[in-house]
Amino acid sequence: MLDVAVIEDPAAAEVSLDPIRRRILAALAEPGSAAALAARLGLARQKVNYHLKELERHGLVELAEERRKGNVTERVYRATAASYVISPAVLAAVSPDPARAPDQLSARWLLALGSRLVQEVGTLLTGAARAQRRVASFGIDAEVRFASAADRTAFADGLAEAVATLVARYHDESAPGGRSHRVVVGLHQIPAAPATPVAPDTDSAPDDTPDAAAPDTGPGQENAR
Repeated sequence: MLDVAVIEDPAAAEVSLDPIRRRILAALAEPGSAAALAARLGLARQKVNYHLKELERHGLVELAEERRKGNVTERVYRATAASYVISPAVLAAVSPDPARAPDQLSARWLLALGSRLVQEVGTLLTGAARAQRRVASFGIDAEVRFASAADRTAFADGLAEAVATLVARYHDESAPGGRSHRVVVGLHQIPAAPATPVAPDTDSAPDDTPDAAAPDTGPGQENAR
């Protein structure tokens, strides 16, 4: 079983989004038969069998083993992955395109970058799984709490400068056999829990409201530093 599988086929994505099939996929983190799943999920066995066939047809579950019980053969299934990600490639022409309106201060552009990241890394993972190889990658996930909007601006400027310096140092356009890599760095506020409303925040807001979400004020200003 894979840790993560990327769904790139629209039909498979549609199948995975069905509420009952999502429950079956989650239950099949551990192998199980249609009868066992029916009892666990409170569904008719015939209905479970139908959904299992659809999930299997689209590569979301696979046969783990067959057990003989008297004159009956019991088929035991398992999910093909512990978790699934639907690639933006499923949306084809309507998926976000970072080239459409590049703007470092735009939250929508940051979202488009994230969408491209999922699509490209998903493609790499799919190919690597078929070749039984690993994907060479690197990621950093950090949390920083700014005292003020001015500190956030200074941090973003320093981060941009540091990345530009590293890229200039190591980028070699003419290196024989070199491989191009993409570097994506983003900065965004962590969304507040639904039960905890967050007051609006702008760069001109007082320093005693550093954690508020920046308002959506148009292109170039959605995620103003």
